[in-house]
Parts: sequence; structure tokens; C-alpha cells
Amino acid sequence: MENSGSKPQKVMIVGGGTAGWMAANLLANQWQDTDIILVESKDIGIIGVGEGSTPHLKLFFDAIGVADSQWMPRCNATYKNGITFNKWSTVPDFESYFHPFAAQIDDVFTVPLFFKNIQARKQGYNVYAHPDKYFLETYLSRNNLGPLPDESFPFGIAYGYHFDSALLGQFLAEYAQSKGVTRIEGKVTEVLVNQDGNLGALKLADGSQLQADFFIDCSGFDSLLMQQTLKVGYQSFKDNLFNDAAVVMPSEISRELPVETKSTALTNGWAWQIPLRNRFGNGYVYSSDYIDANQAETELRQHLGLLDNQLEARHLTMKVGRVDKHWHKNCLAVGLSQGFIEPLEATAIALSFNTVAQFIQYFQQGQFSNQYEAAFNQDINARFDGIRDYIVCHYKANQRADSQYWRDNAANKHISDTLSQILTLWQHSQDFAADMVKHKLMGSYQPKSWACMLAGYGVFPKINKDQSIDYFAHHHEIDTLNDFIRRCGLNFKQHNELLTQMEQS
Repeated sequence: MENSGSKPQKVMIVGGGTAGWMAANLLANQWQDTDIILVESKDIGIIGVGEGSTPHLKLFFDAIGVADSQWMPRCNATYKNGITFNKWSTVPDFESYFHPFAAQIDDVFTVPLFFKNIQARKQGYNVYAHPDKYFLETYLSRNNLGPLPDESFPFGIAYGYHFDSALLGQFLAEYAQSKGVTRIEGKVTEVLVNQDGNLGALKLADGSQLQADFFIDCSGFDSLLMQQTLKVGYQSFKDNLFNDAAVVMPSEISRELPVETKSTALTNGWAWQIPLRNRFGNGYVYSSDYIDANQAETELRQHLGLLDNQLEARHLTMKVGRVDKHWHKNCLAVGLSQGFIEPLEATAIALSFNTVAQFIQYFQQGQFSNQYEAAFNQDINARFDGIRDYIVCHYKANQRADSQYWRDNAANKHISDTLSQILTLWQHSQDFAADMVKHKLMGSYQPKSWACMLAGYGVFPKINKDQSIDYFAHHHEIDTLNDFIRRCGLNFKQHNELLTQMEQS
């Protein structure tokens, strides 16, 4: 199959969950005349914590023709405008900031003023450079407004979701099977390899064999096909990202459903709060080198105000890094089998979607041969490494010093050349956004995202009191912008109202 140049007649997906069933749906949508079979074991459970996504999940559902109203109520899903980061900084007035998704209106009306004032603040002028006043999405979240505007509003807003991952996996399984995907329940006990080194068949616990032309590895951290069988190498991110464990538990949902994820820095990591329709999903992502599981659980319960709660918490371990090759011979790794970057920016589903969508494009372009395997792997590795750099920056640039964990993260020398260049530009560039483009540093995140983080942390020199600004002109600009954003916000409905309308439609 490595250089056969013919479309696979049978594709075998090993493992279900979100990654497996996403792959099944995308392939079924693209290759209607190919037999797509997914084998999963009932013994391997789905974690099913509250999860968040980037706007890539919307792109996925658009690609397979599923509307929000078809899946969101089934999965207790809510909308997500972005993430609030609390207590990652102790700089006065910069203890919290909101990171928005993209909106068409930003680049034209708000981003230029944001970057103008960032540049002035970096030069010591006392101007307002915190990101929270500059973005419509921040206003929407602060006022519990959903991301779907009235038809009369001529600008699009990108948005993500919060959802129950176990329920999403079930929905995607049903939808894929309605499109002709075959589900087989069974446990893979052996992977058979052909003489040419390609995968040939799976042997199940009941003794049956499943042959296929192409295989998708969605077997989770075990990486049964790609790492265990094909012996593809693995790059650990342990030196870059310290966190390797999490403790999770639900809590009672509020009457008004937030439209944002919250990430709050704790002593040795950070806690998420994800609003589903029926509960909050909570978790504490931490480094086991600095705190043990019992201490982490106690700190999470304390953070949630649930010290006396009898509800059982679940403990998870994480393997942070990526494979050297995501496509090798007649196998593609998707999801945890290809790698994992800690969930700070909710990128797992985006990486799975990009991997499958890009693979289909490269595979078809190469007439169903491995012609573009190397180019594909280079692209996906760059995507993983770009996301890693952005998440590492949250820790490297943190403005806390209250525990050894935070001090060690700030002092960490294991950062990429790309991240080092970006941090240097932030300190010295006269035009941060333009210089990111000039130096080809536009990877997984745009200059706006880097600026929101670094400005949101208050990574600025001290204000030079000898330098003055036109106080009235500056505040007039900010007041005009605030009024503009407020009036834009009149075109959006309350989050709860949007979800209620969806259930009634």
C-alpha cells in the first residue's frame, strides 16, 4: 500500500472516542465508496470530563454537515467565546485577562489601537494596554452573551464549545454509523505486519482477523499501531511542559451559564472550570514533581469550596509530547496516539481535525501514495511544536513567584529558538506584529494571541513618569472604542436564551 497509488478499499480505525469517530466521519464524508470500519473495546472507557474546544470543532461539524442544534443539546454543550486566565500574574491591574477567539471586526476596528497602545506602553507611556477593553468577544463573555449575532450584524465571530466528551463520542459514533461506517466491538491482541513492513491485519481477542489497506491509530497513549508496532519515535515535551497529571471532579452549575472557560493558576499548576448545561467540569492540571495526587485533590476541593463534598474525584496521568511521524507507511496516528499537549488552550480536537483533514488532502494530491508523507509530517510536527511554544510561554512569562513550581517555570531554559525570538521581539521590537511576519514566526498563533497573553500578564517595563501622553486624547480613544464595542454587543443574545431557543426549535 505504501506506493500503490490507488484509493484504499478498506480503512480500519483502531479505537473510538472523539478522535476515532471524528476520523471515521471525515473519511466517510470524503470517501463514500471506501469501507470504513472502527474497532473499539468496551473495556476501554472514555474519560468524559467537561471539555472545551477551539473554533476548529465548528469547522469539523461544518465539514460533515452537522448543525449546532443537532449535537449540542445531546452533549450538554454550551458556547465558548474564549478563556479567562486568573492569577497567572501578580502585577497590579494585570491579575486576570481574557483571551478571545478571532472576529472579523477585530482586525479593522480594535486590533490597530491595541497594538498602538502596546507599543506606547512598552516605551514607558502610561496608556491602557490591558487586552480586556479591546475585543468584542471579551465584552460578550463579561455580559454572558452568546457568539451568534443578529442577521443584521455584518461581521462573523469565531467560537468554540464546551461539551461532555463521552456524550460527544456517542453522538459521533451514531452519526458515522448512519453514514455507513461499520463498528466492531473487540479488543486488539496482535497487529500483523506484512513482509514489506506495512500493517496487514488486526487479531482480536475472539481469534478473528480484520484486514485492511490503510489503518488509523486512535488507540490513545498506548499508540498500539504507530509506536508499539511500527516503532515510530516519540519526542517528549517534559523539559518544556512540567505538568503530567490531573485530578477532575464536577460541581453544581450556575443559573446563568458562562460563555467562557476559566483557567486559574494554583500553587503547582492550574485549574479549569468548564460550564456544561448540567454541571461545571473542573480539573487541576499539575506536575507530580512538585505535588502529589492527594495534595492536588485537596487543593482542588479547597479551590472549589467543596472540602466536605463526598463526590469522588478521578485522577489522570498525561504523556506530553508527540510522535516523530504522524503518517508512516499505511498508518495514520490521530489523537492521543500521535501526541498530546496539556489542555491549557483546548487544542486536542483541533489537532485531530487538522491531522485527518490535511492527511486526506495530501493523500489525494499524491494519488493515494506516500508521495507527500514527509511534507505532511513536517506540517503536523510544526503545528504541534507551535502550540507547544505558545503554551510554554504561559509558564515562562508567568508573573508569580509564590512557589518553586512557578519560579522554576519562569527560569526554564528549555525553550525553542522560535519562542526565544518571539520573547525578544516583545521586549525590543518597534512593531511586534509586523516583525513576527517579517521573521516568519507566524505559526499556530497570530500576533494578536501572543500580545493578549503578554500584555495580559503585564509584561511591560515600568512607567516612565517623565514621559507624558495626551491624557484626554488617549481616554477619548478608549471611550470611543468602549462605546463602539457596547453598541456591537446589542446584536447578541444572552447565552441562556440562545441555548433555550435551540432546544425549542
